[in-house]
Amino acid sequence: MGGAQHPESLVRAHGSFLSESILGNTHSVNNSSMLSSACAAEARNAILSFFRAPPGYTVVITANTTAALKLVGESYPFRKGSSYVLGADSHNSVHGIREFAMRGGAEVHYIPSTSTGGFVLSTAKDILHQHRADSGSSPSLFVLTGQSNISNTKNPLSILTYAASLGYHTLMDAAALAPTSVISLSDTPVDAMAVSFYKMFGYPTGVGALVVRESFLELLERPWFAGGNVDVVQSGFQDPFGNSKPVTWVFFVSPVQDGTINYLTLSAVTDGLRFLSAYLPFLPLRLSCLMHFLTSSLSRLRHDMTGTPVVKIMSKVPSKRLRSVGEQADTGSTVSLIFLWPSGEMMPNSFVEHVAVSQNISLRTGCMCNPGGAAALLGIEDQMALLYSGVTLKDFEKAVGRELGVVRISLGLATTFHDVWRVIAFASDFGNERTRQSLWESWMDVPIGQAM
Repeated sequence: MGGAQHPESLVRAHGSFLSESILGNTHSVNNSSMLSSACAAEARNAILSFFRAPPGYTVVITANTTAALKLVGESYPFRKGSSYVLGADSHNSVHGIREFAMRGGAEVHYIPSTSTGGFVLSTAKDILHQHRADSGSSPSLFVLTGQSNISNTKNPLSILTYAASLGYHTLMDAAALAPTSVISLSDTPVDAMAVSFYKMFGYPTGVGALVVRESFLELLERPWFAGGNVDVVQSGFQDPFGNSKPVTWVFFVSPVQDGTINYLTLSAVTDGLRFLSAYLPFLPLRLSCLMHFLTSSLSRLRHDMTGTPVVKIMSKVPSKRLRSVGEQADTGSTVSLIFLWPSGEMMPNSFVEHVAVSQNISLRTGCMCNPGGAAALLGIEDQMALLYSGVTLKDFEKAVGRELGVVRISLGLATTFHDVWRVIAFASDFGNERTRQSLWESWMDVPIGQAM
């Protein structure tokens, strides 16, 4: 679904806190504001503790991972001679930083994806080494996708240390990695890391964080300022000679914390991290069992008339099944696949989604805001290279001859065996000729543009 199922206990605890408390804008010193500030400080400390951050790190509260990545992208001192290096299998929020890089005169270099997503470590090291720049005169940035949101690949975090040794500043998109994996910034230091809390424990939405080294923050050059991050501002000032001066700011209080933070929700972040901390040691083992059952069962499904596969799993599957608490999986816990006709051709994803909606199953179809990962899984990288300015998705699909994207099934904190069993039963319906034909006719009867 792209987000975790929220725990009922978390929502109830937060609702009780709000009903018994009065909170105010943190940009003041009255009692309600001081309570909000205390909640914010507690949340920041909980975030640092959860990710095992050593001294020297701080937390910037953002709206989500995208906002945290944008904050770095728009403020990083890209200039001529700089390099921006990223993997092709990355979220659009990571790709988008290239606009700031190119605007500053930097070169953009991609690490190619494998056919199942991620990258080859030796290839990544070669590209980083080839395009390293003088970190003093031409600072360069490497962004790592900790876990792909479409290919299910976990990239080796050791590449961050290697990039840093070459003089790169390092930023990690941990949105997909953090919900089910242990991340220790003491073991794997990075200059900055972006996360969204709704992906980790479902509630609250609209709150994320940039966990960042204080020394890295000093390098960032904000293109603007806002309420809450300056102490003194001149506005509409005229000198004794009548000359207007531009608006200026005298002193940054918090140069990267723009405006009012979402102070009503921060106590829920603290409680959510406590909740996840209790389950995280066991979660990889549990999800490993569910992933093994799901992928093996889906792979065995066959069409009743032809004996051909019903689905094709496109994403990376775990190389091993975990056996004990504390082990970490080498992939995530999502499955990206396509459904196949008895002839072997791909079924329309919109048809599959229609059937899922009718059975109250929540899954996602499309490219998951990850064009490079999707192109690699679908084998359309050559066609993507021919894209021109102004092309639309419909244009692209017309040229390729089918709907683009995959069906993504996500397992997480709240997933049960019964959930997985229902997905397998749902998928098996497509292998039954009579059932599939009935489902198809139902889908064809839905008027174009009508909600399913």
